[in-house]
Amino acid sequence: MPTPHDPSLAVGQPTRECVVLDAQATLPTRYGTFTAYVFRVADGDAEHVALVMGDVANKQSVLTRLHSECLTGDVLGSYRCDCGEQLDLALRYIAAEGCGVLLYLRGHEGRGIGLTNKIRAYALQEQGRDTVEANLDLGLPDDSREYDSAAGILRVLKVTSVRLMSNNPKKFDSLANHGIPVCERVGLAIPMREENERYIRTKQSKFGHYFDENE
Repeated sequence: MPTPHDPSLAVGQPTRECVVLDAQATLPTRYGTFTAYVFRVADGDAEHVALVMGDVANKQSVLTRLHSECLTGDVLGSYRCDCGEQLDLALRYIAAEGCGVLLYLRGHEGRGIGLTNKIRAYALQEQGRDTVEANLDLGLPDDSREYDSAAGILRVLKVTSVRLMSNNPKKFDSLANHGIPVCERVGLAIPMREENERYIRTKQSKFGHYFDENE
């Protein structure tokens, strides 16, 4: 595992990437012990967190998750989405393998529209709009997230290729376009409930997301 003494990951060291490593430390969790790296996007204030378990430097096929920040799902356990359950399952998969990377991408709340607008979109959904229609009704894009910084972080961590835990084809295409090959998709089977069924079906029909049924 890269350590705080690894000169290739020195805090504040300039890189050719779009991100700067600002801090790192050991982070014990209920899933196991990770090294947490905080990266700042070089041309802004956004901070992303990389949780790394095991030795991923110069490794191929590293189990990886790009996880968009979701306060309601990740912290409050909302059933309106599948985000919190995907986060939990991805960390469990990494712990079971003993090696992997989870990138927690902040500033991605509500597919990039922010918390206030996400709750406003929820109110519109309660009136019958789907997640895409609600964003557009608010004059906002259906998905404004970017993943070039995620690719930059993976390069700083010296990850050469990934097995990506995701149902979102945009993430696969974006990583590949930024020089991070995706050699396999690892499905995340999340229960479909009455509260999240329309949300999941909309992602399938309008964004082409995969959906893995629980066995």
